Amino acid sequence: MFQRLLVALLALASVVCAQRQVDPKFTYSRVICVVPFVGQGTAADPKRPEYAPWPASTDPAGIIGFSFLPSDDGKSAVVEFVALHRAAFQALFDDKSITVFEKGVVGKSTIEATVQKYRKGFNLDTFGVVMP
Repeated sequence: MFQRLLVALLALASVVCAQRQVDPKFTYSRVICVVPFVGQGTAADPKRPEYAPWPASTDPAGIIGFSFLPSDDGKSAVVEFVALHRAAFQALFDDKSITVFEKGVVGKSTIEATVQKYRKGFNLDTFGVVMP
């Protein structure tokens, strides 16, 4: 009986130890967008990408994080939005005036080729927000 228990525990330990941690850049739901800037540039209304939550949202059902780079012309931004659930991006998906790519659904080369029209040298490997 003791030998069977020991073998079972060793087998379980080998399976648990074999799992790798997920890279934080691939956790949660994420989209890459090209959106215009909004805001007046004041402390009360800072210049920020459209759909970026301001003031910072604490609603777990909404967008919980974002990172952006200005486009080459300075009129728009390349943004990565992060949410716990895909439903938080519904307004982005419904807005046909902006370019939206869902990470994990659209290939890296497609995203980079399209976004490089707005920001030269754009690379997904060096862009994004890491969420805890």
